[in-house]
Amino acid sequence: MTVIDAEGLIMGRLASVVAKKLLDGEKIDIVNADKAIISGSRASTLQEYKETITRGTREFGPYFPKRPERILKRTIRGMIPYKRVRGRDAMGRLKVYVGIPVEFRNAEIVRVAEADMNRLSSNKYLTLGEVSTKLGSKF
Repeated sequence: MTVIDAEGLIMGRLASVVAKKLLDGEKIDIVNADKAIISGSRASTLQEYKETITRGTREFGPYFPKRPERILKRTIRGMIPYKRVRGRDAMGRLKVYVGIPVEFRNAEIVRVAEADMNRLSSNKYLTLGEVSTKLGSKF
């Protein structure tokens, strides 16, 4: 089991690394999902997420989540063949949390160097928690 701290990591790069590890059969727990970084300008990022949310309803899909841990899980799901048995098994090995749960306080937490926010050349970014709050989440 691998515990990954998402604080200060770029969400898309983190998702691709995690998707590969899940398909290889690893069990992964991601903590601090609300502190993951989404690169790009504030206005365009929020506009894209708002369009995605208003596209569907809970009753007549496509449903897009508002909570940060569910947004991150949905992003990872997009990189996995989730409609096949292999993908469903991989998604079953993934757990995403806001904050650090008690059972992971003393666990060894891994940093994913490929997804570090120091790769960004500009200061245009948002945290996943900010996006989630703007979309109406009460996390």
